[in-house]
Amino acid sequence: MGRAYQNRKDSMAKTANAKTKVYSKYGREIYVCAKAGGTDPDGNLSLRGLIDRAKKDQVPAHVIEKAIDKARGGGGEDFSTARYEGFGPGNCMVIIDCLTDNPNRTFGDVRQCFTKTKCKIGTPGSVSHMFDHCAILAFQGDDEEAALEALMEADVDVSDIENEDGRITVFAPNTDYAKAKQALIEAFGELEFDVDEIQFLPQTTTPVEGDDVAMFEKFLDMLNELDDVQNVYHNAEA
Repeated sequence: MGRAYQNRKDSMAKTANAKTKVYSKYGREIYVCAKAGGTDPDGNLSLRGLIDRAKKDQVPAHVIEKAIDKARGGGGEDFSTARYEGFGPGNCMVIIDCLTDNPNRTFGDVRQCFTKTKCKIGTPGSVSHMFDHCAILAFQGDDEEAALEALMEADVDVSDIENEDGRITVFAPNTDYAKAKQALIEAFGELEFDVDEIQFLPQTTTPVEGDDVAMFEKFLDMLNELDDVQNVYHNAEA
């Protein structure tokens, strides 16, 4: 599971390199999270995790504060989530998560990315059953047993736990994210999480070779240029 996660991180490092896109992505996500679960990070663990991630990605404090203030004011855009699935170059499987104020526009834009790279957008559920929707929490430490015990006592359904090079990585169902994070904080004190995310991790990988490699890069670039696209998950192995 760790290797698939690393492949995913490497891919994102290549494609999410525009600062304005990163700032916009976090601004929307923080706004939606704060509006839904409250603007106080101490009472909204999802928001707290988002802010921590934004800071690690060097998002300026004023971008974070502006998003929270907008949510606190109760006005602003009415974003909704949208998820699209399909088959990319080389027949790899792709999941695209969006935040949009115009679902019709977003669907048209995403579908065009598939069409222009000779790929096929699918129906909901067409590929997501081949991914695990995971909460991933990683922190410095070596007491794997203590971590596992704390998670079990909190009734977290741990999918996997790794202990490598002085870092513990916990994989749990996305629905157990807040519960898992709270259990680890209570067990180990105020933790600095190296990874604090919810992702789709592929159960298998699909080799992308030859001419499909360039087409796959074009496909990812087109998707990441869309303002409404928040995350792209795939099982491609180049």
